[in-house]
Amino acid sequence: MNDSMSIPHLIMNASGVVQFVMLLLIIASVLSWVVIFQRSFVLRRAKRAHKDFEDRFWSGIDLNELYRETPAEQETQGAEHVFRSGFREFNRLLPKTRNPQSILEGVQRSMRVAWSREEERLNLHLIFLATVASASPYIGLFGTVWGIMGSFQSLSMTQQATLATVAPWIAEALIATAMGLFAAIPAVIFYNRLSAASNKLLGKYEDFAEEFHSILHRNLQGRGDQDAA
Repeated sequence: MNDSMSIPHLIMNASGVVQFVMLLLIIASVLSWVVIFQRSFVLRRAKRAHKDFEDRFWSGIDLNELYRETPAEQETQGAEHVFRSGFREFNRLLPKTRNPQSILEGVQRSMRVAWSREEERLNLHLIFLATVASASPYIGLFGTVWGIMGSFQSLSMTQQATLATVAPWIAEALIATAMGLFAAIPAVIFYNRLSAASNKLLGKYEDFAEEFHSILHRNLQGRGDQDAA
């Protein structure tokens, strides 16, 4: 390959606007991979934490003991956070009212808030991947269009245009499109994968909240039966 057609040479000799576009796309690509690795780590850790907590929860342990064993609310996550929020509200409302429906509604609200916080935590920065995935091809295309416009302006000043004179300009412009795709393709693939994993985990949290709500409902029914007797 001719040195004048090598990618580094084309990048170094591109116009200022095209170079800025390329730099922007490189930064977007690097930040995307940072988000991809960081979110993948968070989701793997969240899956392990959920499995460990569910094993403890369904092992037959007393709920009060499990509540005492859980860390402070700021340190909990996932289903453990949902459980702690719901059970804390249950213990708070139980001495104050004899109406089971009011207690269960309070527990449900508290767990819903905890679930929303977990949703925010798991989906953190995923919107950045979506933005890179959707915007990068257009940013690259802008660089390509700008580079081609510059090439035609330069060609209009020459008396004879040949393939040898046009090729470097076109190649330089097309690099911006290639870099846009290079940034966008991993971003869209991992956005879909991470979003699906996050939604699956949030679905498990929601299922746990419903099961825990049913357990508390049966608990209140048992207390009511005992009081009636």
